[in-house]
Amino acid sequence: MKLQKSTSIALCSLLEAATDPARQVVASEVAHKYGVSVHHLAKVLRLLGRAGLLESSRGVGGGYRFVGNARRTTLLDVVELFEDISARPAEGGERENSTDEGRGIARVLDEIDQTARAVLGSITIATMLKIVQRERRGSPH
Repeated sequence: MKLQKSTSIALCSLLEAATDPARQVVASEVAHKYGVSVHHLAKVLRLLGRAGLLESSRGVGGGYRFVGNARRTTLLDVVELFEDISARPAEGGERENSTDEGRGIARVLDEIDQTARAVLGSITIATMLKIVQRERRGSPH
């Protein structure tokens, strides 16, 4: 599954902030770390704020802080803020979708969409933080 850049940045930013919810994450540092513009990141962070996952504070020492519930917020919750991953009809012509073959392909693609939603809905931010910790311990610095 390939995610849009905004979605990937949202997940990375959220994990950065959730690692230490008491710490303020500075947007310019996150933008630099992930190679995105501060302007693009600011849009992503605002949306995460409106969703109740981040809280922002301005001024010296300001930034973004994770305020969501890491044990209840799933990857699906975040992905759905930026992408429509709902099951959708096949992009064929009406004639293609009216054939047994076209309907068969559409059924398989629908099952793939449902599986992706189920997996994304089963992985919480807390689980992702554990995975990130394992990656940190396993990667050479």
